[in-house]
Amino acid sequence: MDTLAKLDLLSEDSRYDLACAYATTKYEHRRRGSDGKWLYPVPLSRGGYGIMLKTLLSNACANDCKYCPLRSESNVRRCSLTPDETAKIFMEYLRKRYLLGMFLSSGVIGTPDRTMEKLNATAEILRQKYKYRGYIHLKIIPGASQAAIEESMRLASAVSLNIETPGRKYFRKLSDSKDFDRDIVLPLKFIAGQTAKGQKFAKIKCTTQFIVGASDESDIEIVKYMDGIYNRLKFQRVYFSAYQPGLGKTDIPGEQNFQLSPDDRFTREHRLYQTDFLMRCYGFKSEELIFRENGNLSLDMDPKEVWAVNHPEYFPVNINTAAKEQLLRVPGLGPLTVNKILKLRKIHRLRDLEDVGVKGKLRAKASAYTI
Repeated sequence: MDTLAKLDLLSEDSRYDLACAYATTKYEHRRRGSDGKWLYPVPLSRGGYGIMLKTLLSNACANDCKYCPLRSESNVRRCSLTPDETAKIFMEYLRKRYLLGMFLSSGVIGTPDRTMEKLNATAEILRQKYKYRGYIHLKIIPGASQAAIEESMRLASAVSLNIETPGRKYFRKLSDSKDFDRDIVLPLKFIAGQTAKGQKFAKIKCTTQFIVGASDESDIEIVKYMDGIYNRLKFQRVYFSAYQPGLGKTDIPGEQNFQLSPDDRFTREHRLYQTDFLMRCYGFKSEELIFRENGNLSLDMDPKEVWAVNHPEYFPVNINTAAKEQLLRVPGLGPLTVNKILKLRKIHRLRDLEDVGVKGKLRAKASAYTI
């Protein structure tokens, strides 16, 4: 296979790592370029978004992750790009269109550190040979050594290591070759320590991802881990990828339990993202969130409205006098709208939510909780 043919295959296979697949605005959604490559949005510090190319370095993998179509025992067409090939084709792609950077991951080529050596070499070539100073996101391979991780943080703008499940009990159901504590927890803690405030790599963005529904974890267990990731590890983002039956082995919970339809599986992912936003942007604590008896979030109502329905004593909220924290609890009002309310009410009294541009279904929802 020539380099472009390999890139076509590896870019296509990178779709199984769905971090950033969900977003709140059309500008944040991943999309395909005209040539089939995955392009991902990256927020810019000055406002707006750039896009980055996403690909695997190799779809060969020594691991047995039972949810993954690229696991070692799968009969798929395998190929790999060399670090030189990857760097060169990225620079060619960069010259042809506006790209902010690269999201580079890989299957496990032999060992975690051998794979990290190739990922890091690609970034090193971009930084040194091509003098590229843009955005590089490197995936940390589970089980990678501290030296390999530190080298990634030296070269990258952002790093990520998928936590996959909320705890070893569920992790054991998905992999026999990886150990949750050794290969996931210890590297995550090391990354957190190296990127903590005042440390050498404090400016490096750190993220992680759950594979939702491959095992039989509940939403409340995911949220408890999410709370620790944000408040103890201080990672910037947690992502979620809804597992879809048909990709993995038949003996894992995700293949055996078909209670949720495909649409409901994505709704579950959506509810977890909404919960994530409540915790990061709305001031909610994990213990305030309300779950059904089975430990999962409601599929019929967003978690913010579930909280509102269960706390009638909190409402109605006066849009002209309520504090920011109170307004953020109102269903239908987001941070941008709340900030607009706070700004405009200093100038004149607000008669209705339409005064701040809230219309349609959002106005109807928010009006039920405000005066």
